[in-house]
Amino acid sequence: MASVCMTAGILCAVYFICVALLAGHGTNFHFIWLFGGIVLFLWGYTMRRGIGAQLPHWLKGTAGFLASAAMLLFLIVEGMIVSGFWQKGVKDLDYIIVLGAQLKESGPSRVLQYRLDKAYWYLTENKDTIAIVSGGQGLNEPDTEAQGMYDYLVGRGIAPDRILKEDQSKNTVQNIQYSSRLLEKGQATVGIVTNNFHIFRATQLARAAGYKSVYGISAPSHLFYQPNNMLREFFGVVKDFLVGNLT
Repeated sequence: MASVCMTAGILCAVYFICVALLAGHGTNFHFIWLFGGIVLFLWGYTMRRGIGAQLPHWLKGTAGFLASAAMLLFLIVEGMIVSGFWQKGVKDLDYIIVLGAQLKESGPSRVLQYRLDKAYWYLTENKDTIAIVSGGQGLNEPDTEAQGMYDYLVGRGIAPDRILKEDQSKNTVQNIQYSSRLLEKGQATVGIVTNNFHIFRATQLARAAGYKSVYGISAPSHLFYQPNNMLREFFGVVKDFLVGNLT
């Protein structure tokens, strides 16, 4: 077990270095892999040296219980997240809401482009559906995410009058809430377009916000970044549940 923990710690640190070098996420969340790697390596080291055997039984029992409970919670939440991976929505929705992500000087980030390509596919297959592109402007972005998404879809041939812009939101909760001002959330059928790891939380937030008929439309994600995405989404789901955004 000591060797497993130490090896896992090293792998986490290596993953952190790779993500840091490749960057592209716009946040520092990936530092959690470095922190986790250090903790795992030190835990394994203490087991190998027999230091843990010197601790009181009650302390070891409490630590074991908390670790088991945390792992169970993690597996349950990750299972719920995975449940959204293959959602495709239904035909002829009244609206789709495309959730924003990082906009670069060169255009949409890869994460955002995945979402836009899925939205483009849906709009070409369902000619009467209206798109709402949702996202404000971050400090490191050249324009609002909504404007960048609008430009991308229009550039690919989607008629401008089929695209509404919500350009004030800063996070997923606001994406959902502010977009509802552009539609009748109690009556309209709505698809949420986002990456697969984000579908579960986004659709649950929409239902909690009063959307009566909401569907996930899952876009792909970059496989290399998926561990980071999944871990970050775990904390996102737990946070939104604790603050009352999810019911």
